[in-house]
Amino acid sequence: MLRRTALAATALFAASALVLAGCTASTGPGPTGATGEPDADASVAIRLVLEPGNLDIRQTTGAALDQVLIDNVYQGLVSRTTDQEIVPALASDWEVSDDGLTYTFTLEEGVTFHDGQELTPQDVVWSLQTRKDTPEWADSARLANVSSITADGQTVTLTLAQPDSSLLWNLTGRAGIILKEGDTVDYQTAANGTGPFVLEEWQQGASITLTRNDAYWGDAAGVGEVVFQYIAEDQAAVNAAAAGEVDVLTGFDPNLTEQIEQSGDWTVVLGTATDKSVLAMNSTAAPLDDQRVRQAIRQAIDHDAIVEAVGAGQTLYGPIPEPDPGYEDLSDTAPYDPEAARALLEEAGVEDLELTLTIPADYGTTIPQILVSDFNEVGITLEVDAVDFGVWVNDVYTNKDYELSYVNHAEARDFENWANPDYYFTYDNPEVQDLYEQSLRATDEAEADALLAEAARIVAEDAAADWLFNWAGVSAVAAGINGMPVDSVNARLNLAELTKSDG
Repeated sequence: MLRRTALAATALFAASALVLAGCTASTGPGPTGATGEPDADASVAIRLVLEPGNLDIRQTTGAALDQVLIDNVYQGLVSRTTDQEIVPALASDWEVSDDGLTYTFTLEEGVTFHDGQELTPQDVVWSLQTRKDTPEWADSARLANVSSITADGQTVTLTLAQPDSSLLWNLTGRAGIILKEGDTVDYQTAANGTGPFVLEEWQQGASITLTRNDAYWGDAAGVGEVVFQYIAEDQAAVNAAAAGEVDVLTGFDPNLTEQIEQSGDWTVVLGTATDKSVLAMNSTAAPLDDQRVRQAIRQAIDHDAIVEAVGAGQTLYGPIPEPDPGYEDLSDTAPYDPEAARALLEEAGVEDLELTLTIPADYGTTIPQILVSDFNEVGITLEVDAVDFGVWVNDVYTNKDYELSYVNHAEARDFENWANPDYYFTYDNPEVQDLYEQSLRATDEAEADALLAEAARIVAEDAAADWLFNWAGVSAVAAGINGMPVDSVNARLNLAELTKSDG
């Protein structure tokens, strides 16, 4: 069996190197101070920041859906751990042919959907084929190399037209989600999966509640209920924690560590993350179509100051974060140098440059204020346009109607966005596209990593964007909570092992 161990490597990010007073570095589930037995019927309240606009995991973009629904409600043939290892899910095992063209999966017996209907091999074939053939479904392109999907008894076989080293990884995400053929569920507001939790209720603007699936085919979830509470503002979240209204704070501002620890028996945990705060530059129009202007913007930014201001994370100068395959320190591509930035703008013939930064309003003012100041120092006037996330998706992500924008890209191994000229980054480099394709066809893991690293350096040297920083996942976990994922490398929160105890 072929498994891409290097492309599913344990995170290399050394969290202990960060100077973050009061935080505990961790590469596993959150700690607990409990001495009592776990309460199997307990309810756990988890603070999240961004609420999805709807629940349709097939078509709606954004990590807000992944972190709630994938692994908990919906499952695929395979899944991934927080250290990026690919593990069985609806498939008990799998084999890959020596030529990399045939993937054979053996399905688990006795799996049922939440509506009580049995999962059949035909559901698997239909789900994967429909996703592959439906461009408007999220991640359909990730199955582009699959030429046929067939079932024989409990065995499902995927045949590829050419090797694709990313296929198993892709199947752990949205591309591999298994749905019921012909389901009439309203995916906008409801769900019907096979996971350890059932979608119980969505109170729009407030919370999403999952309850334990007592008919689950695998090991039962450790709690009876999980309530995701959407609290965008950090101080409001801390107040909710102090009042005992939430048990876990994710997306936690580490600058509030002392305040949360004073409010009760809490532990602030620092986890690894693949989150990339990307400053996208729309290069389809002047002056951002000039590499010198984009490079000037990169060298105008004090990345160390950003990391210090946000309180956690590390600098990142290229499109691949340290936990992912193909990572290389690319700090030499954009050293902080305002004088060099001014010289590049002068060389490009650009004076009194005015640019607009479009960001989701929930992102706060810390980073925009730093960028405004840094840009002003080199002669660039930056206007900040903070918009509703839905507006950002429509204007920036969909219509590419922007000059500069930054959002957090949480998904691991998403380099394909830099090889896709239709993505909102607007970056189009045939050499990068070719190197990425070569990495997918490589059967040697070291060769695949080297090809990705080569492509990433070109992207950075082209100043295709700027990477403001690599976020470190910071969570505040109340006493009695165990099994809470604190590493943010998968854009999802697998809560199957979550428990809550008293005492």
